[in-house]
Amino acid sequence: MTATPRRGGGWFERVARAGLFRVGGGDAEAAHEWTLRRLAALAGRPAALAVLRRRYAVAAPRTVFGVDFPNPVGLAAGMDKDGVALPAWPALGFGFVEVGTVTARPQPGNPRPRLFRLPDSEAVVNRMGFNNSGAEALAVRLAARPRPLGVPLGISLGKSKVTPLDDAVGDYLASYRALRDHGDYFAVNVSSPNTPGLRALQDRAHLDALLTALVGGPPVLVKIAPDLTEPAIAELLEVCLARGAAGVIATNTTLARDGLTPADRERGAQAGGLSGRPLARRAREVVAFVHRETGGRLPVVGVGGIVDPDDAARMFDAGASLVQLYTGFVYRGPALVRAVARGTLPARPAPARSVPAREGG
Repeated sequence: MTATPRRGGGWFERVARAGLFRVGGGDAEAAHEWTLRRLAALAGRPAALAVLRRRYAVAAPRTVFGVDFPNPVGLAAGMDKDGVALPAWPALGFGFVEVGTVTARPQPGNPRPRLFRLPDSEAVVNRMGFNNSGAEALAVRLAARPRPLGVPLGISLGKSKVTPLDDAVGDYLASYRALRDHGDYFAVNVSSPNTPGLRALQDRAHLDALLTALVGGPPVLVKIAPDLTEPAIAELLEVCLARGAAGVIATNTTLARDGLTPADRERGAQAGGLSGRPLARRAREVVAFVHRETGGRLPVVGVGGIVDPDDAARMFDAGASLVQLYTGFVYRGPALVRAVARGTLPARPAPARSVPAREGG
């Protein structure tokens, strides 16, 4: 199926996005870094943060896996890996923020270029490779941050590239121990396509050992790949339920290339994980399967292909308790966060019509 982008006409799409997409000569990672630096600078400007909050923040509270969320729209992992711009995200309307994916050891990630926009399909291909400053550095930054953040903080954990699969539990555990006092929940990323062998950790034996080591403190969620078959997902869910995982994040990026427009097929064919609109249908299918297979016992965070409020509504209808944005935020900006959060507000009852009293009783 070929994607049919739904075009918007907001200020971000008409003006800001065009400028951002020219940063660094069109290099997507350069634009990402430029944006993070400016958002990080907002931490020292409380008046500017207050202006943004008044414009974008929406109160639509809910409690999921024992954590209170001011609204159910979160920032997905990967946007602010090292937590450098934390105060900005709640001001832009997000009801929770997930930093990382972080690894026990600092690592540079894969060679550049490694992040590619596919604008006609409203998609992104990345092969970042868990570039981050390491768990200890993130712990230091989080310990020094102004408090309170105002929204729950999730921390996505991954395996260091140099660590053999047989030693993965110790690697994740080292990150968890460094960071456990700073996260409201933890996401176990065993599904990125950009670290060799990582997806093998979704298998029963590996995941069982991993969750046995990590579950017992703050809620632990498992982030799964959209490329798993339903039997493989069902087996993974059995482990999650048996070992006390708090929920599932569905889904990570995909190796499939279905749904790209003709203009993006050649550029999109390169190595890496695909996110954005072409992933929407498969992500919803996985969310619906998890919800149905577990009877709602495992809350689902739906992520993948949400680029307008209708996408989010369908994700909630499929069984998601929360949603996260990444690529949709790249293309639609903070107005998307606000629109999705507003769409989760309960409908207001129609005002009662007053009936004039009749004379004479």
